[in-house]
Amino acid sequence: PDKLNIEGTLNPEKRYRGIYEVVVYNSNLNFSGEFPKITAAYLNMNDAEILWEDAFVSIGIPDMRGIKENIFVTWNGKKSTANPGIETKNISASGVSCAVNITEDDTNAASYKFAFEINLNGSRNLNFVPLGKETKVAINSNWNNPSFDGAFLPESRAVSESGFTASWKILHLNRNFPQQWIGATHNIYESSFGVNLLLPVDQYQKSMRSAKYAIMFISLTFLIFFFVEILNKKRIHPFQYILVGLALTLFYTLLVSFSEHINFNWAYLISCIGIIGMITFYATSIFKDKLLTTILSLVLVVLYGFMFITLQLQDYALLIGSIGLFAVLATVMYLSRNINWYNINKD
Repeated sequence: PDKLNIEGTLNPEKRYRGIYEVVVYNSNLNFSGEFPKITAAYLNMNDAEILWEDAFVSIGIPDMRGIKENIFVTWNGKKSTANPGIETKNISASGVSCAVNITEDDTNAASYKFAFEINLNGSRNLNFVPLGKETKVAINSNWNNPSFDGAFLPESRAVSESGFTASWKILHLNRNFPQQWIGATHNIYESSFGVNLLLPVDQYQKSMRSAKYAIMFISLTFLIFFFVEILNKKRIHPFQYILVGLALTLFYTLLVSFSEHINFNWAYLISCIGIIGMITFYATSIFKDKLLTTILSLVLVVLYGFMFITLQLQDYALLIGSIGLFAVLATVMYLSRNINWYNINKD
């Protein structure tokens, strides 16, 4: 078409299966536009080679299961019902088609106007292909966490707590295929664009993120035991290090297990209390010093508290995590600056 106008509304909702979360949506999309007068000369053909009576309009839809209502195509004022399937798969692999008998229309008309509405269900994202010589798309939704991607970004957009609006305007000069061609010559989907409905950091993502901190937490806890052993002449057996490491590892199993059944924050709190309590109780028998045990317990509380805050962040998680690691390393280097590592076993 010369003109392709799309206006629509997305109504997303979250669905759950245990710890997993996914966003699905229902969309109401209104399409309108016009085709130019069809000429055989553009394709280096004769009028006799074109079967006007077999002309049809196709609407490419990747997943037909998402269609919720019948689709009616209005062509130059005449309304027809679309049928399932694509007459030819040179452009789209699936969709619906509607016959348009051009011979009954005014073949001298400057253009052929069309319009149709689609009620479509989907998940995660909605994409369009800029088939028009001028393609305009306007989408609004109550989803407040969109990601605009694809070959073209919106010309204008607004995102707030109540949702988003976005509009695109794309010319045929912006893409790499013409308005008319014969056969499967071009891949139109390379020019697709649209919106992804991102989920805020969900329980599964938080659990995955927390697991990425496992090595750091085990290392820092071992480091505390190591400093106690070096500075306070407390001999700690390797087997005791192994038990503490297993306890720290168990935290992540507990976290995932609990978060499958209760809120992530409560799951995190229960797991923290259990693991910190276990390590503190065990450290009491190792250190035999209330002050050292208290310091260990407080350090673990700070570490797990820091990780909890980092897990809640979406845009600044990496930044805050990096700054936190920098601060921890700087603290360790400062506290160990006066240790003579070649004489640590001497009184």
